[in-house]
Amino acid sequence: MKPLAPSDAGYIGRYRLLATLGEGGMGRVLLGVAPDGRLVAIKQVHPGYAHDGTFRARFRREVEASRMVAGEYTAAVVDADLDAELPWLASVFVAGPSLRRAVAAAGSLPVASVCVLAAGLAAALAEIHRAGLIHRDLKPSNVLLADDGPRVIDFGIARAVEGQVELTMAGTVVGSPGFMSPEQAESRPLSPASDVFSLGALLVMAATGRSPFVGASTPQTLYNVVHVHPDLHRVPPEVRHIAEPCLAKNPAHRPTPGQILRFLRTRRHGYAAWPPAVQALIDGEQAAVHDALGVRLPPYVRR
Repeated sequence: MKPLAPSDAGYIGRYRLLATLGEGGMGRVLLGVAPDGRLVAIKQVHPGYAHDGTFRARFRREVEASRMVAGEYTAAVVDADLDAELPWLASVFVAGPSLRRAVAAAGSLPVASVCVLAAGLAAALAEIHRAGLIHRDLKPSNVLLADDGPRVIDFGIARAVEGQVELTMAGTVVGSPGFMSPEQAESRPLSPASDVFSLGALLVMAATGRSPFVGASTPQTLYNVVHVHPDLHRVPPEVRHIAEPCLAKNPAHRPTPGQILRFLRTRRHGYAAWPPAVQALIDGEQAAVHDALGVRLPPYVRR
């Protein structure tokens, strides 16, 4: 989280801007507050995309579909202005680190926490797929860890960016190599099963600290994704039982999110908290929002 630049506008739509949360190839993410005090993460499109009519049309379709996604484990889209000079969308703000940051700072997660992660991701994908979307970029930085479980963010947005890149850079693979499916690595048509493959890779990363396909270079990683059996030798058996079927090279052989949830319900007993080191990161992010920005988040009551 960084302070706003002097050149930044004070508002986007009806949201007063508070800080910059991050920047990426698509644009930047800002922390805003609604008139009722609700915090939102505002994703504002990069000017390089904003002035392209084809991108705008694709972005509009994806955002409209994203607004149909609901569920406990997604950061729901709550507002958007697709006709603004720089189009933007606002989603529920999640006070917590990304899975990438949590594992980098606190190490691999215990089995019980990985099962919580698996159930949340499967539930989120079920909702995303029900809306007719494919995430296409499910990776550690697109999963946030909140007090009460994971949240999947940026669903549907990768499709708009992917289509634009395809128009300008033929043969380019859009996604995160260590977490994309074989069919995505080969630029083949995708189905919801592609996201399930990414889910499996995320669970391995959460349990071991690394993708099951990591190579010395991006081409090597992509080769591993397409041709090499995943490296699961450090994965605890309980996690392997969930992740390995998801990592089948053939999309037809992967379970659905609903099947994953049913499998987990037979083996989980209540809510397992994040380990103390991850909870400390969550608490620290909540404190930073409150102390630095003067915005109090609603208290969380553990069930």
